Amino acid sequence: MSRASRVVVLVAALALSALTARLGVWQLDRAAQKQALQSAVDSRRDAPALPAAELARDPEAATAQHHRRVVLEGQWRDAHTVWLENRQMQGRPGFYVVTPLVLADGSAVLVQRGWQPRDAADRTRVARPPVPAGTVRVAGRIAPPPARLFEFEPAGDGPIRQNLDMPALARESGLALRPLSVMQLDEPGQPPDGLLREWPAPAAGVHKHHGYAFQWFALSALSILLYVWFQLIRPRRRAAAPSA
Repeated sequence: MSRASRVVVLVAALALSALTARLGVWQLDRAAQKQALQSAVDSRRDAPALPAAELARDPEAATAQHHRRVVLEGQWRDAHTVWLENRQMQGRPGFYVVTPLVLADGSAVLVQRGWQPRDAADRTRVARPPVPAGTVRVAGRIAPPPARLFEFEPAGDGPIRQNLDMPALARESGLALRPLSVMQLDEPGQPPDGLLREWPAPAAGVHKHHGYAFQWFALSALSILLYVWFQLIRPRRRAAAPSA
């Protein structure tokens, strides 16, 4: 190779090594951010239960309360129960059952009451979980509204839906919905209702970023090793080999 070619190969190898190393550092930075987020989530989950009177009324305050434990007292509005389909728990398809709970001040909170399996013969046939009359006590964790899934057709307004539009539900029901939801948890002495509440724990995905960082750093090291082998060691070995 000419001197100019060797310089080009050296610059390319150094550029590739620097770029991949920088991407590895970026992934480590993302992991640190996710770790901080996970620590914040864990701190909220371990904090004392949030008093019902401090429940957020605006989206910004609601975000700061996500994952906090809370105990609410109110009355169910079973007529506005929604079954969110294509939701899984324990690897089985089914529905999330969501019912508004009207608090003493007249506002309402959407409660993700639990998961219900889908009828194998008719997906539109759902069992209505029992709803106690009068004031009930609900323990749970504050959460964002249920996650949205991709919709192949326009959203409906019946009891079975793919996604939940909170402003639309507020208009339909006439309820003053808070900008959050509560994932109900099982409590001792709670009347059985046939719903499963093994909610997935929030995961920040820190290990995924560590894995990506390792791959980028490995590629960075590999680019240097290949340069050293093909441009330095191999030519010298060939030059030192005795001619036939």
